[in-house]
Amino acid sequence: MHVLPAPAPVTLPVAGGGVYPVRRIYCVGRNYAEHAQEMGHTGREAPFFFMKPADALLPVAEGETGTMDYPSLTANLHHEIELVVALGRGGRDIPAAEATECIWGYAVGLDMTRRDLQNEMKKQGRPWEIGKAFEQSAPIGPLVPRTRCGTLERGAITLAVNGQPRQKGDLSDLIWSIAETIEQLSRAWQLQAGDLIFTGTPAGVGAVVPGDVMEGAVEGLGTLRVAVR
Repeated sequence: MHVLPAPAPVTLPVAGGGVYPVRRIYCVGRNYAEHAQEMGHTGREAPFFFMKPADALLPVAEGETGTMDYPSLTANLHHEIELVVALGRGGRDIPAAEATECIWGYAVGLDMTRRDLQNEMKKQGRPWEIGKAFEQSAPIGPLVPRTRCGTLERGAITLAVNGQPRQKGDLSDLIWSIAETIEQLSRAWQLQAGDLIFTGTPAGVGAVVPGDVMEGAVEGLGTLRVAVR
């Protein structure tokens, strides 16, 4: 018997029907060269990861505009448009050559970041969670099954704010491919079905304020639209 009410399981809608149960959210840092450069880094450094809690997700239905609250403690909330990979199976030490078969589907996501808090933690050599893992910090559109959209290895990834372009890249520009990312993640963690991977953001990250509307897209997956209030 639970001594407290159990929290509701975290799920995401699937394009075409059904729901996907979420276990963990892994995020890849600085995985596009131009974004790494704008953050003060160069070269193909070893991949590194951070995590968000599953309940940081803000699901947005297809064709609708989601609403996220401007978070507390920050004056510099940044958008980061990302391709999200959803796993249908996992394992340890998964070879890159076999990693694609672990992918169940994809979605358009936003890694919202309290940049001022993240930068302060970096200066002090402290963890980033306060900058990355807050409520509603991961808006996400419906999952599209890989059987429907195919394996995504290239295609435009973009974000506009109030109709003005901010971020633009191509999935082929990833420093570490999705398969390589799964390989590296599985060396550190036991991956499982229900895990999501935010795969990194292209250059052009910047601040949003209440009243702004973000519109992100990944070729083949449609559009994620989120208003800040």
